[in-house]
Amino acid sequence: MTTHASPFLVELDHLTFGYGERVILRDVSFGVPRGKVTALMGVSGGGKTTVLRLIGGQIRAQQGQVRFDGEDVTTMQQTALYAARRRMGMLFQFGALFTDISVFDNVAFPLREHTDLPEDMVRDIVLMKLDAVGLRGARDLKPSEISGGMSRRVALARAIALDPDLIMYDEPFAGLDPISLGTAARLIRRLNDSLGITSVIVSHDITETFEIADHVVVLANGAVAAQGSPAELRASTDPLIHQFVHALSDGPVPFHYPAPTVAQDYDRRPA
Repeated sequence: MTTHASPFLVELDHLTFGYGERVILRDVSFGVPRGKVTALMGVSGGGKTTVLRLIGGQIRAQQGQVRFDGEDVTTMQQTALYAARRRMGMLFQFGALFTDISVFDNVAFPLREHTDLPEDMVRDIVLMKLDAVGLRGARDLKPSEISGGMSRRVALARAIALDPDLIMYDEPFAGLDPISLGTAARLIRRLNDSLGITSVIVSHDITETFEIADHVVVLANGAVAAQGSPAELRASTDPLIHQFVHALSDGPVPFHYPAPTVAQDYDRRPA
């Protein structure tokens, strides 16, 4: 029987992962607090989306553990892994809706795939989830007939269809106009609180993410560079964190790609 002694729903414990000799994450440890919104941030290629894939068991770590509600995902057999995944919702970058079926059927898909609920109950659940994201009236439309922001909200309705304990968001704000972006951010926060779930957001959008996150983990160079509340990270004097949070063009992450000096390059000009 699962106990809830740990304050963390997800825990990475001395985790190392890489592709061949290319190490993506090295000895990474941090926790995702239950019932909170945790943001994974950092420079591109820092391993943020890789963490989501490790939590979902799509890939396995070479060393360390990924614990979901106390159980190690890295050692789960297929049946246990599928059971754990049913407790997770995923909002993929740009939504990843099925383009040839309606909004209604997109949200109904996980219910029909993973449960034996009668169709009238599926209908009630789908309409309830669509209502939660403000799109009950769009149920009969195809994804091509709605905006990008609406598509992202439909994908969120699909992600919460099975009432998961954890929802993972991979760049939920990418490509959205300011109105849609603000709507999506507030919706993530509201659903997290009203449903009592735990959320993990991979995002590069400092302003909106800091507005809704309780806890922020910054990944850089394959490790945890910093973690804490948004206020703590804004006040950080660490050069890398300061550069990232304040969007400075130069710092520990240089603006210029390594090159000879300008004088050296000019000295190499043909006579």
